[in-house]
Amino acid sequence: MTSILDRPHLPAEARPLRMAIGTAASATPTLPGTAVRNPLHHVLTDDVADTTSWAPLDDAPAAAPSSPAPTGSARRSDALAAAGGPVARHPLTAHLSDEDIAEIGRELDAIQESVLATRGAKDSAYIRRVIRLQRGLEVGGRVCLLNARNPAAWLAGTTMLTVGKIIENMEIGHNVLHGQWDWMRDPDIHSTTWEWDFVTPSSAWQNTHNDAHHRWTNVSGKDHDLGYNVLRMDPSEPWRPRHLLNPVINGILAPFFEWGIAIYDLELAQVQSGEKPKAALWRDLRSVGVKAARQLAKDTVATPLVAQALTGSGTAAWAGTTTANLLRNIWAHSVIFCGHFPDGVETFSEEMAAGETRGHWYVRQMMGSANISGSPFMHFMTGNLSHQIEHHLFPDLPSNRYAEVAPQVRDVCRRYGLPYTTGPLLTQVGSAWKKVCRLALP
Repeated sequence: MTSILDRPHLPAEARPLRMAIGTAASATPTLPGTAVRNPLHHVLTDDVADTTSWAPLDDAPAAAPSSPAPTGSARRSDALAAAGGPVARHPLTAHLSDEDIAEIGRELDAIQESVLATRGAKDSAYIRRVIRLQRGLEVGGRVCLLNARNPAAWLAGTTMLTVGKIIENMEIGHNVLHGQWDWMRDPDIHSTTWEWDFVTPSSAWQNTHNDAHHRWTNVSGKDHDLGYNVLRMDPSEPWRPRHLLNPVINGILAPFFEWGIAIYDLELAQVQSGEKPKAALWRDLRSVGVKAARQLAKDTVATPLVAQALTGSGTAAWAGTTTANLLRNIWAHSVIFCGHFPDGVETFSEEMAAGETRGHWYVRQMMGSANISGSPFMHFMTGNLSHQIEHHLFPDLPSNRYAEVAPQVRDVCRRYGLPYTTGPLLTQVGSAWKKVCRLALP
């Protein structure tokens, strides 16, 4: 039998469907709620490549306001303007004319097109190799933990499982869910079928992350990832006494990051404001319950029970799987915060986003993100989110190509006098934590 990872490359000339400039989308969500996806039943519903990433590139035919949005494009409203500029300008772009910014847009479009034109078998082979590696690490780690009373087996098993979980979340899950591999038309490696190793259901995360965060990156009042509704991460947010707990909350959030994101994805603030119906909240709570039960059964029940039955290592195996989850959460938290909150990352008012063209949107993505410098191994372990600027510009390009386009993007920033924020991992982590602490005070 042919493995799903050994299937031949499936060519697809069709480009991913993305919001076209100047078109309107239905306000009716079309993502399948937050249902937990069946890991054994992967079926693509049509023959058109799709993406769940908000990316303003393709000049698709205009759709009537009453027509349904493309699959996976829930709440993709407020299309970008065809010309002109935002109502207000960020001070760091004051030296650029609207035509300068339009030219930046054209140059970045050309960079993206160059990757799309060469995307193919080499890329698909890459992601299949990564999936095989990840599955091998996870299986190997769990096998070692079956004899977790042996210190060497515990260390080897916990290390392998931790690395496997990091790779699944960062380089596979995050990027598959962005639609980076949808063009392969493989139902087992697709943004509409993948369910990742994280407590929050994939479709819930796609709603808050792909659609809302990537559309409104660092726009105060629009991008709720700007502090996740619990941290003060923008100086324009009015200070309240509870913000004194910024460092404490962030210290708790790091090791329990997957649970924090699961709660955040319920959109409790939107429920409180009336934007999200309570019926939708109850639906989402049920889905989170199903997904959490699946995760807990795998890591805190199944592996320890088998270990206990075979070698009496149940408690040690539970400690191993728990440690792997905690370390994966701390790593994911660090990478995400490095990409969004170090010094040099800018925030924007709603007026600075109103009336944006594609070029202005690109500029905001570059100014609202930060990179991490380091080795190829470090880039891989971050899911290539060390190239956060490139990811925010091109969220559905294959992640293995970000290193290729990063020097070109940096050159665009240099030539147009725009910041390109980057630094070593420890520097960026320290800078993000410094902001957490600084904004805890008035």
